[in-house]
Amino acid sequence: MALGGLEVVPFSDGELNVDIKDNVRGRDVFIIQSTCMPCNEFLMELLITLDALKRASAARVTAVMPYFGYARQDRKVKPRVPITAKLVADLLTVAGASRILTADLHAGQIMGFFNIPVDNLNAFPILCPYIRANYGGADELTVVSPDAGGVERARIFATRLDNTPMAIIDKRRTRPNHVAEMKVVGDVQGRTCVIVDDMIDTASTLCKAAATLVGAGAKRVLAVATHGVLSGEAVERIEASPLERVVITDSIPLPEERTAKGSKIAILSIAPLFAEAIRRIHGDDSVSSLCE
Repeated sequence: MALGGLEVVPFSDGELNVDIKDNVRGRDVFIIQSTCMPCNEFLMELLITLDALKRASAARVTAVMPYFGYARQDRKVKPRVPITAKLVADLLTVAGASRILTADLHAGQIMGFFNIPVDNLNAFPILCPYIRANYGGADELTVVSPDAGGVERARIFATRLDNTPMAIIDKRRTRPNHVAEMKVVGDVQGRTCVIVDDMIDTASTLCKAAATLVGAGAKRVLAVATHGVLSGEAVERIEASPLERVVITDSIPLPEERTAKGSKIAILSIAPLFAEAIRRIHGDDSVSSLCE
């Protein structure tokens, strides 16, 4: 179906003005916006649009956020720091969101930050078929969690791939985006390892994990993730790493110049998954069964 009319006009001082071009009174509205880089600008644009739709008397407004920015700031790791994921949840609710539709939140407890319904899809229905089609013939396949916090995600992925064996990488961080030490827990000798994560940001940790697996005897290493943030020199790091393939979705729109030289990067469309979820929400059908 055709997109609704929406005009975003920036003022010279950076302020944004939103103009809804269609009648939305009493309608079920879905506004699609990933709060990726530039995160603050896209978040503010989403908030202003939600407010405009609420004031235009929309019956229900669902914020469809394929990538939920600030999700990594979901708890206090030291004194005097914010829990920004909770702040963003409050902002979205106050701005007028009736429901949130997103994918692979960095931490599931973020759903509890909202007092409105949240549907948190996972991209496994998109990623698993790719791995099964391209690497399913390898009976030595092993799913690897890049850290202890991702074990549950990796376990579900391994279960979908016919209960393949699992391994875990124990890593010690000294500061954000920097890992001092890594050790492999599990047998990866002579196996094809699939690192499963929710996002790839600078790719520094991912590339170090790949090198660690190769050092532990892995025959091949690839990675799958829902969100390809790919900031800084991430693409260059991936190209220079032992990784054979990095599979991500288009939950974050990536400029062609960021991936043109990334021959190791495969981008799968997550649009069909969100389209079906939107159809089910509008028709009051089950969304949870979509990811089963």
